Amino acid sequence: MILSALLLFLSAVLYFAHFLIFRDSRHIFIYLLGDVAFLPVEVLFVTLIINQLLSSRDKRVKLKKLNMVIGTFFSEVGSQLLQRFLKFAKNEPELARLVMHTRQWADRDFARLLRQLPDFAYVIDIHGGDLPGLKTHLCAQRGFLLSLLGNANLLEHDKFTDLLWAVFHLTDELEHRREFGHLPAVDLEHLAQDLRRAFALLTLEWLAYMRHLRHDYPYLFSLAIRTNPFDSKASPIVS
Repeated sequence: MILSALLLFLSAVLYFAHFLIFRDSRHIFIYLLGDVAFLPVEVLFVTLIINQLLSSRDKRVKLKKLNMVIGTFFSEVGSQLLQRFLKFAKNEPELARLVMHTRQWADRDFARLLRQLPDFAYVIDIHGGDLPGLKTHLCAQRGFLLSLLGNANLLEHDKFTDLLWAVFHLTDELEHRREFGHLPAVDLEHLAQDLRRAFALLTLEWLAYMRHLRHDYPYLFSLAIRTNPFDSKASPIVS
């Protein structure tokens, strides 16, 4: 407020000095009105065009950095976690068929599936996978996941942040249970719901990351597809 008052006072002083020198108030008001009339155009040009261009460029740079972090996540945790989650999915073949052929996909194919996957019904059989092994794996990766949350850039990636929180919550739920052999059915259903949430978010992020690799890093995309966690016959060997 003080700065605004000083700027307005300075403007008034300069206009008054102009009047004292030239004694032409008409000239002052003509240019004053012209400047005020141009302000909306200036605001439009600066805020809606230039700022938009700069923001778009800045967003692309940040997204590229974020995708590097997301790539580290999938390399260290995400891909193995997907393989473990798939053991719990009763309709795993149906899900696998949806994402098996990403090698041949174009951007529109990725966009189509990213729209469809949120409606996919993940049918979880909590006895189908290895809960103790999943607990051990997630607890061992807690430090790495915490380091990801410490990355300030991730705060601008809402979906990936939601995924991390879902994985953290599942880790906490599993860690607070010493054994899983005698849990009541209600508690097992609760664990299944937590697993389903993390599984769905992880699948979406994996697909979005595959689209990014295909577009910007074809050589990384090649390895990612050859080690596709949804493909039981996947092999890193080029054949």
